[in-house]
Amino acid sequence: MTMDNEPTGILQSLIRCASVTPDEGGALDYLQSLLEPHGFACTRLPFSEDGTPDVDNLFARLGDSGRHLCFAGHTDVVPPGDETSWTIPPFAGKVVDGVIYGRGACDMKGSVAAFASAAIDYAASCNGRLPGSISLLITGDEEGPAINGTVKVLKWLQSNGQVPDHAVVGEPTCPEELGDTIKVGRRGSIHFEVTVTGVQGHSAYPHKADNPIPKLARLIDTVSSVALDDGAENFDPSTLSVSTFDVGNPANNVIPEKAVARFNVRYNTAHSPDSLTRWVHAACDKIAQEMGGRFDVQAIEAADCFYTGPGPLADIVGSAVRAETGLQPELSTGGGTSDARFIKDYCPVVEFGPINQTIHQVDERIGVEELKSLTRIYRGMLERYFAGFGE
Repeated sequence: MTMDNEPTGILQSLIRCASVTPDEGGALDYLQSLLEPHGFACTRLPFSEDGTPDVDNLFARLGDSGRHLCFAGHTDVVPPGDETSWTIPPFAGKVVDGVIYGRGACDMKGSVAAFASAAIDYAASCNGRLPGSISLLITGDEEGPAINGTVKVLKWLQSNGQVPDHAVVGEPTCPEELGDTIKVGRRGSIHFEVTVTGVQGHSAYPHKADNPIPKLARLIDTVSSVALDDGAENFDPSTLSVSTFDVGNPANNVIPEKAVARFNVRYNTAHSPDSLTRWVHAACDKIAQEMGGRFDVQAIEAADCFYTGPGPLADIVGSAVRAETGLQPELSTGGGTSDARFIKDYCPVVEFGPINQTIHQVDERIGVEELKSLTRIYRGMLERYFAGFGE
């Protein structure tokens, strides 16, 4: 491994690109300049859609035949928040006491840096005889609407005959130590917004008004009190989280006309978006019959529930993890959503990346040794994949 493809330097350069969604911030420019001299064919894929920000994406591929393994990741990051709260400026990319600080250090510029380094090093070891194809699908809106990124890149890959055979997403999957968890699926996600409409009035004359707040409060108590399930095969129990309850009323002596609540359900295979939507409507109808008021429900499907499960791809990653760390990784479906929810419609996909303890936090960081270890895991994964491991 040479200095130009050493993962620490790559990550520092990426962190110094202030690529807060949807800004490219120079991160994709840097990756393209890094990969092209090593033979990767780089295609920039900017996409637009009315009502959403324009997003730039990068697809970089080395090789044009044989088994095709794609690493999927993102260089966009969440905002740093109050920068004065950071020990090290969030876009400085400094190393302090063996730790790299910066926004995106582990979510997920660290994984991008590690895989780029591993892929360059592995390709060099093949002396121009790469036994297949390696690609990187790097989006700029994973932390945002996820409309003009991976979804549209995948459609472009399909239209241009470049759909990979397998994919690994570099999300930070490990809760305690590097190598403890591989994601082989995810729960689904659906958002609900419920508006209850009553009649505005004076708080001294409640009989002349129709207060929507108790009705909506009853609904929130009802849906929050239900255990949706006890879990499903390979999945944790489904959960419901209320995110907001708002009436927009600044006056103490006014009963508002409307009240709005939003909540999110992370669901397993015991449910579907349709079944959950019917459940919320049924709860609203029951309360409306008991208490009156008009309930309007808006359901927004955010992510499908899916399960890749054990198999050759998870075996390859697990073998590389064991060789580097000695750990037997758990095959998990926990956590939030990722772009794997889109990729699974095109090819088998698993997720593996660094420790996730500081993602989206002030002083987000990754240890230099952890980053190097992750790079060796990705390198071992490539070796096993192209050796036909698991076939």
